[in-house]
Amino acid sequence: PEDTVTSSFASFIHAARPEHLSSTVRHRSKRMILDSIGVGLVGSTTRVFDIALRYCRLYSSVAVSSVYGKPGVKLSPTLAAFTNGVATHSMDFDDTWHPATHPSGAVLPALLAASQMLPPSTKPNGLDFLLAFNVGLEVQGRLMHFSTEAHDIPKRFHPPSVVGTLGSAAATAKLLSLSSAQCCHALGIAASLAGAPMANAATQAKPLHVGNATRLGLEAALLAARGMEANPLILDDIPGCSGFSAFYSIYQPKPLPTPSEHHEFLLEKQDIAFKRFPAHLGMHWVVDAALSVRNLFINYAGSFSPSLIRTIMLKIPVSKYINRPFPSSEHQARHSFQFNACAALLDGEVGLGSFSESSIHRQELRELLGKVVVEHPEDNVANFDKMYGEVALLLHSGDILTGKCDTFYGHWRKPLSKESLLKKFRSNASHVLPEEKIEAIITLVDNLENLSDSSQL
Repeated sequence: PEDTVTSSFASFIHAARPEHLSSTVRHRSKRMILDSIGVGLVGSTTRVFDIALRYCRLYSSVAVSSVYGKPGVKLSPTLAAFTNGVATHSMDFDDTWHPATHPSGAVLPALLAASQMLPPSTKPNGLDFLLAFNVGLEVQGRLMHFSTEAHDIPKRFHPPSVVGTLGSAAATAKLLSLSSAQCCHALGIAASLAGAPMANAATQAKPLHVGNATRLGLEAALLAARGMEANPLILDDIPGCSGFSAFYSIYQPKPLPTPSEHHEFLLEKQDIAFKRFPAHLGMHWVVDAALSVRNLFINYAGSFSPSLIRTIMLKIPVSKYINRPFPSSEHQARHSFQFNACAALLDGEVGLGSFSESSIHRQELRELLGKVVVEHPEDNVANFDKMYGEVALLLHSGDILTGKCDTFYGHWRKPLSKESLLKKFRSNASHVLPEEKIEAIITLVDNLENLSDSSQL
C-alpha cells in the first residue's frame, strides 16, 4: 500500500543517500561507532560474553565474521552479530539516547558482520557503512517518538530489544541495497522477532537483548532479501490488530518523509549520552552527586570518615528495577542507585573494578548501604532528559551536606570532549588489543568516509 506509515519508512531506508548526512551527523555517529567498538572490546572479557561465544561455537556454519576481542575466531554473520551485541551490552557501558534506548549496540555489530559476509565485488565502502548506521539510528529514533511512554525509563519492554531490532533490520537492509518493498518486509519480519521484558534487567540475560536485536534484525533483512514477506502495515495503527503498537500502550505513528536535500536526521537535533563507567545510565546522576558531596565532606572533616555519617539520603526518580538496596551480583550492582552512590562516596570514583565480586561485598560498603534512605520527590521524574540525582549526608553532629546533579558529564547536554572519548576508548580497547591496533582503529573510524572497504573495520 502507498501512503502508509510503514511504506514511508521503507521508502526512506531505500532512498537515503550519503549526501543527506550533515557534517554534524557524521561527526556524532563516528563518535558512537568508536565508543561502541571500545565497549564491545572490553565487554569481550566478561563471563556473559564467554557463555554466548561458547554457545555460538556449537554451530558449524560459514564462519566469515569476526568476534570482538578474539583474534582468529570467526562465526557465521548472524552469530557474530549476536555475540558482539552481547559484548557491547555485557557491562551496560554502551551509549544511550533519548527517548531511552541503546542505539549503537543494536546496529553496529550487524553491519560489521554483514560487511564481512558480502563478496569482494560488492563490499560496501565506509560512506555506505556510515549511511546504513545512521539509517538504523533514524528508524529507532522515529519509532520511539510514536509513543510518549517511550520517553520515560522503561517498565515493560527493554527498548533496544524492540526498536533496536527494527533499527538493525533497517540498517542491514540499507547496506544490502534492498528494494523499497524488501525494506518494508524486513521491518515486518523484525517486528515478529522483537521484544524482551524488563524483569531480566540486572541479570546475565539482559545483554542478550542487544545481542538478539542486532542478530535478529540482520536475519530479518536477509530473509526479506530472499523473498520472505510480512504485513506491509506493521508500523501503522490498525484498530483491532496490533502491529508495532503491541509494544506501547500509547501509539501515534507518523510517516517518515522521504529524504530530501534538506533532510535533518534526528541525531542532528538529539545528541547521544556516553557513559564514563559501566552501569545503567541513571547511575551517572547519583555518582556525580555523590562525588560532589564527598568533596564537601572532606573539606568539612579533613577526610572521608563513614563513622561520622548517620544517614545517606538519596533523592531519585521512581524506577523499580534500578532501586536495589543490597545488590548481590555485578549486574545488580550496575542497576543500583544505592550501590553506585555508596561506591562513589567510599572510593571517590566508580570504574570497572567497582563491580568485581570483592568490591561488591566489602564490609565497609555494606555498612554504608545500611545507612541509605531513599526518597522520590514528585519533581524527579523517571526520564533521562528531566531527572536529577541528589545525595545528602546527615551527620551525627546534626550537620547536613548535600550534592546534586541534574546533568552529568557525558549527557547529551554536557557531551564528552574528544579527549575524554578517546581516553575511554583506549582504556577499553587496551584490555584486548595492543597499542598500534588501537590507534589504527581510531584512524579508521575518523576517516570512515574515505574507507574503500568497510569490512576493514
